[in-house]
Amino acid sequence: MSKLIINGGNKLNGELEISSSKNAYLPIIAGCILAGGEVVLHRYPDYTDTDNMCNILTHLGARTKKQDDCLVVNCENLSHYDIPTELAVVVRSSIFALGAIVSRFRKAKVAYPGGCEIGARPIDIHLSGLRQLGVKIVERHGYIYCDGKDMHSANIVLDFPSVGATENLMMASVLVKGETVLYNCAKEPEIVDLQNFLNTLGAKISGAGTDKIVIEGVKKLHGGEYTPIRDRIIAGTYMIACAMCGGDVTLKGVNPAFLHSLISKIDRYACQITCDYDKIRVQSSGKSVALGKVETAVYPGFPTDLQAQILALQTISSGSCMIVENLFESRFKHVPELIKMGASIHVKDRIALVKGVDKLFGADVMATDLRGSASLVLAGLVAEGYTTLSSTKYIDRGYEHIERELSLLGGDIKRVED
Repeated sequence: MSKLIINGGNKLNGELEISSSKNAYLPIIAGCILAGGEVVLHRYPDYTDTDNMCNILTHLGARTKKQDDCLVVNCENLSHYDIPTELAVVVRSSIFALGAIVSRFRKAKVAYPGGCEIGARPIDIHLSGLRQLGVKIVERHGYIYCDGKDMHSANIVLDFPSVGATENLMMASVLVKGETVLYNCAKEPEIVDLQNFLNTLGAKISGAGTDKIVIEGVKKLHGGEYTPIRDRIIAGTYMIACAMCGGDVTLKGVNPAFLHSLISKIDRYACQITCDYDKIRVQSSGKSVALGKVETAVYPGFPTDLQAQILALQTISSGSCMIVENLFESRFKHVPELIKMGASIHVKDRIALVKGVDKLFGADVMATDLRGSASLVLAGLVAEGYTTLSSTKYIDRGYEHIERELSLLGGDIKRVED
């Protein structure tokens, strides 16, 4: 176990390359299950979630290795079609492998997925879509048993534009004869990235990024090389960090269009933002005005994965703000820790009312999820004195050595072993 120790008060300055996207890399790794040859994925990020997804592929019989900054995956000789509980519980995105396994083997046995404690994340949309593709499903003893010997193409309307279900059903349909059409799809950039990756291997998918995706089934996929997109949530986290701390930070490699909902919120209210085609520059005095109201929504709305971080910004902004969490019912678990640091926050159901205070104070804090941990790090960067985040296991799921990157920008933060 390790912890982060943060001494608040430093401004942030400098340039930083943004790591590859966790939420793009995870389904892409799962998509390798469909490939009949070696796949080389560039800019492999050092997240525990991506490592755990690799462990799932290894269990299935794949050969995986890290080579320079690449992940090399060979799924030619897969021998298993199950994901046991001990592998599924450590990463929510293990469910992404279900569609790929069923498409490859026409059967699967997958334990229910784990992940952060941010509320119920039912997989009924995933299973409903698979059933419409002709998969017979039995849920028993904590496992999902799938029989896909009669799989066929279908027109599927998702009850909700779920990112995971959209990606899962895309992968499930790739090797199914005929044309499958998905309606009411999620539109996230990571879904477009998965489409582009699978098409690189020989899939025939179109429409990702819109609410209608068409998959023309093919007999097999081959190997290939691909470079996934950068992580827009990491970029957004560091944009908010600069807005809170003050300074001048340039983030490189990320598409500003992916962060329009955040930029439109904080530009001029908390900082000044200048965008190039793959760069975002944030300049801030460290003083911000409360945003009034922020509501999370499906893309291109404000991302739930930046809700905790924008809430941290509001704790030191002038005025009051209402944060409405529309996607998950338990995503305010970090709030008591922020209150411990001096924040003024009142939570009722899915609404947090935040009144800005003059300053926060360092404290010993802990979080139960990835983005909540990030918000406490941001609060620690501006707090008076030292803040200790007691466990890094959550933040390491989706940030590549956050202490190293923030230190490069001038933050006083270090990791120590318990």
